[in-house]
Amino acid sequence: MKSKEHYSSFSHIYVEEKIRENPRVKRILEHFPNSNRIYINHYKDVFNRSKQSVVAQHNSQALIIAEKTGAKIYEGAPVCQSFGNEHFYYTSCMMNCIFDCEYCYLKGMYPSGNMVIFVNLEEYFAELEGLLKKHPVYLCVSYDADLVACDSLTDYIREWIEFTRKHHNLTIEIRTKSGRCDLWENNDSCDKVIAAFTISPDVVSSRYEHFAATTAERIKAAKCAMDNGFPVRLCFDPMIYCRDWKHAYEKLCNDVFEKIDGAKLWDVSVGSFRISQDYLKKMRREEPDSAIVNFPYDNVGGYYQYPKGLQEDMEGFMVEKVAQYISPDKIFRWETQSK
Repeated sequence: MKSKEHYSSFSHIYVEEKIRENPRVKRILEHFPNSNRIYINHYKDVFNRSKQSVVAQHNSQALIIAEKTGAKIYEGAPVCQSFGNEHFYYTSCMMNCIFDCEYCYLKGMYPSGNMVIFVNLEEYFAELEGLLKKHPVYLCVSYDADLVACDSLTDYIREWIEFTRKHHNLTIEIRTKSGRCDLWENNDSCDKVIAAFTISPDVVSSRYEHFAATTAERIKAAKCAMDNGFPVRLCFDPMIYCRDWKHAYEKLCNDVFEKIDGAKLWDVSVGSFRISQDYLKKMRREEPDSAIVNFPYDNVGGYYQYPKGLQEDMEGFMVEKVAQYISPDKIFRWETQSK
């Protein structure tokens, strides 16, 4: 599978006029000397236009460079793992992903498939410091984009690590489907920066996680992060139903723990696919031929998920397999946390 991690080109790049002289903007633009540059008043003038096709835009993404206004730190969503943290938040210094996973909730959440980079990272840090004065914070920084995959443009991984190192009551999670090892090798480790890798069976990653790193590449990157001193979380989440899913996930488990010492993992998350009913409704219009998107899910409290019996079978099976390699108290299952 061809990777887009090095995003050879964005044919069109939109830049907010007010930040055209921003040093971060200039550094990003240096990567794309041949792209068409269009200066705009506000990113929403492009990103929020009506009648966009998210699926079509992913085949030829444009890049939008902007300044984020308003709130920048948000309380964690119900469908996300809190890992037992009372003060659970997330932030988005980018919107949309360079990868193109068929089942990604971003296709239902955003009106556009184009990618946005917000360059005022210092304002994110300032807002976060205000929260840290009140209580500890557990913050997911890479849910609405894959920061690792795009770090050659932003250098945000280094900045997040350095900021976290300075604040004793902050823990961050950086989640990725990237196979990059260089970031974990070239940045000094921090025990409050959790490197979280979404790991899928080959049949899922090759068919549905377009442009993302292969399963083997992600396992290698996870081991690299661990070997370089970062706490590593493996996310068997979302589990995707497929033909002979038991064989696929058992093989995945064997492949992972052949390379990675389970005793050294920070923890593991297990959860099956679930999504907001509103997001899925939009995705079904955009992807009428997708087996994942059009599966006959059950609606439970406004969220679609696999029928209860299938969900129990899949998650229970994976928990049992993972428990052969890691202490059960380090296995977080989404379903049990959501009750």
